[in-house]
Amino acid sequence: MSRAGYVLTGGRSSRMGRDKALLPFRGTTLAGHVARQVSRAAGSAVFVGNPQSYEQLGFPVIPDVYPGEGPLGGILTALSHTAAEWNLIAACDMPGISREFLRSLLIAAKAFEADALIPVNPVSGLAEPLCAVYRREARGPIEAAFGRGVRKVIDALHSDRLRLVGIKPSVVASFQNVNTPEEWACVDL
Repeated sequence: MSRAGYVLTGGRSSRMGRDKALLPFRGTTLAGHVARQVSRAAGSAVFVGNPQSYEQLGFPVIPDVYPGEGPLGGILTALSHTAAEWNLIAACDMPGISREFLRSLLIAAKAFEADALIPVNPVSGLAEPLCAVYRREARGPIEAAFGRGVRKVIDALHSDRLRLVGIKPSVVASFQNVNTPEEWACVDL
């Protein structure tokens, strides 16, 4: 199974007041932690973002082709860069992420033959497309939505050309992100 891993960096967050990717976390940074878990699950990890900001974290960095266009631009950048059929894509701000959880996503994506496999929070019912598996071929339909002005990831995935599969994991903490100083204060550092 050809697979690769990508970590989306977001730069400075207006709600956090700083770059979440560079928050100190368990002897590294939050993005470094996520990249290690992605690499352990997928066999590699590449950051999508500003190379000058993240190259010191020890993983390759590719520039976001669509800077300022949000996570959908980062996903398209990863899918444009990859040679792998299956692409594990995770946001840099998920402290509870684990290799085991990510590996389970990769296994499920292959089993379902999904173009995009998205975890769905079993409590809220909300999808988390920033911790998901995307098939390289999903790029075309996603790029078409992007070209129409769609910037919300989940909206871009609603295409009759994509086989979208949602799964409800039992451990929600694996894919929850931190967006505010209050949420960050609750993280076990």
